[in-house]
Amino acid sequence: MASLLSLPSTTPIRTSVVLHHPSSLFKGNVRNLKTKQRSFPSLTIQLKNQVGNSRPLVILNQASPSPSALPLPNVRFRLDNLGPQPGSRKKAKRKGRGISAGQGGSCGFGMRGQKSRSGPGVRKGFEGGQMPLYRRLPKLRGIAGGMHAGLPKFVPVNLKDIEAAGFQEGEEVSLDSLKKKGLINPSGRERTLPLKILGDGELSVKLNLKARAFSASAKEKLEASGCSLTVLPGRKKWVKPSVAKNLARAEEYFAKKRAAAASVDPSFST
Repeated sequence: MASLLSLPSTTPIRTSVVLHHPSSLFKGNVRNLKTKQRSFPSLTIQLKNQVGNSRPLVILNQASPSPSALPLPNVRFRLDNLGPQPGSRKKAKRKGRGISAGQGGSCGFGMRGQKSRSGPGVRKGFEGGQMPLYRRLPKLRGIAGGMHAGLPKFVPVNLKDIEAAGFQEGEEVSLDSLKKKGLINPSGRERTLPLKILGDGELSVKLNLKARAFSASAKEKLEASGCSLTVLPGRKKWVKPSVAKNLARAEEYFAKKRAAAASVDPSFST
């Protein structure tokens, strides 16, 4: 061994031997592994040359650095090195692949029946041909039954709102004046609804109120305070010409009856 290793210099030679770990079957993310420094003892070998002088040969063992400790190169993203984040993609459930797959052999739909077959199944509310629940229950009136009777017919305004709007003595209160004051702002279907005065609150000034309807309490308070009330006519409901003709004839007939009764008995009142 001394003939093979000839050391011409008198200084000791320090040789660094790097030990590489063999390749393993680890398939995880190497960057998540923490690096640990391993210390290996150094070996000192006494070598003799042809002269007979002994020279120390020191061999230092050093663990190879982990890939996570190496600086990442500045690699540009391309289509061949793109990939999803770890944990962001999951494998789909393999249903109907046998009981060992964890989802059963029939995917949880059972073995027989119409609902276990392929296709759309049955519609919602279908009970096999018998009278369904939504037809067994009676119809509901108003908004609960989806009918027009439950929808509002007026734009309501209370007396306290009119008082807070700051109307002066003798001014007119109507749907247009309330819109100008910003008291009401009807939108959608409410733009075609008439005005109705309600009796919540008190009114301290005399006003001229024009509305389609007045509640009983509002009418009583307004008349007591000396306000003038004007009931606006409503929009006539359309009827067939034959029905309108019969209504006109009936109104004419009853008008003659009332006039004849009033001529016989002056105390008769309608």
